[in-house]
Amino acid sequence: MRHGRPDDPPATAALRVLLDDAVEAHRDEPDVAARLAEARRRLDEPLRLALVGRVKSGKSTLLNALVGARIAPTDAGECTRVVTLYRHGATPRVVLHGTDGGSRHLPVRRAGGGLQLDLGGTPPEEVASLEVDWPSADLLPATVVDTPGTASLSADTSARTHAFLAADEGLSGADAVVFLTRQPQPADLAVLSAFQEATGGRAATITVLSRADEVGAGRLDALEAAASVARRLSGDPALQAVGSPVVPVTGLLALAGRTLRQGDFTALRALAGADPAQVAGMLLTADRFVRAEVPGAPPREVRAGLLDRLGLYGTRLSVTLVRAGVPDAAALAEELLRRSGLVELQRLVRVQVTERGALVRAGAALRLLDTVLTTHPGPRSAALGAELERIRLALPELDELELLTRSRGPGSPLPAGAEAEGRRLLGGEGTGPAARLGLPADTPPAALRTAAVAALGRWRAAAADPLADRAAADAADVVVRSCEALLAALDGWSAGPGPGPGRAQEQRDDGDDEQAGRGDEGDPVEVGVPGRHALRDVEGQQQR
Repeated sequence: MRHGRPDDPPATAALRVLLDDAVEAHRDEPDVAARLAEARRRLDEPLRLALVGRVKSGKSTLLNALVGARIAPTDAGECTRVVTLYRHGATPRVVLHGTDGGSRHLPVRRAGGGLQLDLGGTPPEEVASLEVDWPSADLLPATVVDTPGTASLSADTSARTHAFLAADEGLSGADAVVFLTRQPQPADLAVLSAFQEATGGRAATITVLSRADEVGAGRLDALEAAASVARRLSGDPALQAVGSPVVPVTGLLALAGRTLRQGDFTALRALAGADPAQVAGMLLTADRFVRAEVPGAPPREVRAGLLDRLGLYGTRLSVTLVRAGVPDAAALAEELLRRSGLVELQRLVRVQVTERGALVRAGAALRLLDTVLTTHPGPRSAALGAELERIRLALPELDELELLTRSRGPGSPLPAGAEAEGRRLLGGEGTGPAARLGLPADTPPAALRTAAVAALGRWRAAAADPLADRAAADAADVVVRSCEALLAALDGWSAGPGPGPGRAQEQRDDGDDEQAGRGDEGDPVEVGVPGRHALRDVEGQQQR
């Protein structure tokens, strides 16, 4: 069995070896060994991002928009009642995994540039999951999971989502969640709370105000109304406890922007050129839009196609934009995407989920292994536990990630008045140096270092504040380590030829001990993540 890759960060490579040894140590306990082997496999897989929400919340439409193709069924058919994983693959493939442990390939049926799924006659209750491979670059950073609707009329259907997210004896099926809602209900929050508990409080939950165009009853200013509702929901303490600030998204509009065709633009331009009063009457209802006869308007079948791909709101908006001077299909697609909210959602997924991929997987594996060694002790448990602790100490980023998650909800342990800067320095707006410091991406290294030194001074003072309670002081101490690692990374960049920002490099400058760090994937792009052995000088070790 492969124990690692040459470019692995040392802690990740060591974790692979540890999991292999743990599987061997528990070979006489097949269930335990299987759980450990699953954690070992997940280390080398892309993250799993689950879309979770009630029936008809728009999960499948949003998944299609994220992927840029209609591959997830959006009707109320049998496939929407099972957990479906959409992964990147060189060629389309569909595999059904049964509850009996068996699996079989299903025919790949293309439809309209996308995929038409069916279970091949297998009842949904006999399907553990579907796996769909699709050649989309958008699936490279993360596998996207479409889950059955929660609070479904079918208890079995809802139970599949609960079981996928829970981790009673193993790993949660998801590493992060996008939660789609119109108005959060107690049952929804209970699902998210269980997921946070299952993932040790380190998993990201991004909350989406779904079908945002419907908030404003389809008016052209509907997305402005949705943004106001999203801000109000973001202030809900119950929602803050389990998720990030709410972002409004219109999935169908986003999908239209990603799949807009020249023929669609031609039809919209014809509508924009027809009599405005008559077109306005057509666009009052979906039925009138398809059935009405207006000189210069496209044929009925073309209008029906527009309605299917853009919806009534998207068609109204597109006609308005074309009349306002949007010149071609590419420009219209870009404008639809911008207004849909998808770009902001993609940014949040990148910042909160995929940039920390290896760290999230490593944390999950360590939690599982810790549980196994506690509940299933054996002759090698002491040695395995010592190695587990050594690896955990080599990953101070786990403390950073856990604090970042806790700081988003009510009762944030970060010092009052400094929460926003603290979350940013912890990587809440991105793991790169400029993002952590709240500066433009093209800020010169010298200016970044000046800002990092200033931030380090502020947070050292916060950690040493004699009036701070223990939780605030400990949280400030984690931010201090993030600042130290950030400085170490910046000095690693500026050190000239050599191994690069991943090498250990002790420096004394204004009393700071610094060491270069490497990102979770061994990638110099993510040097803002705290290093494995972030050093701290004597002045930073002040007694509280």
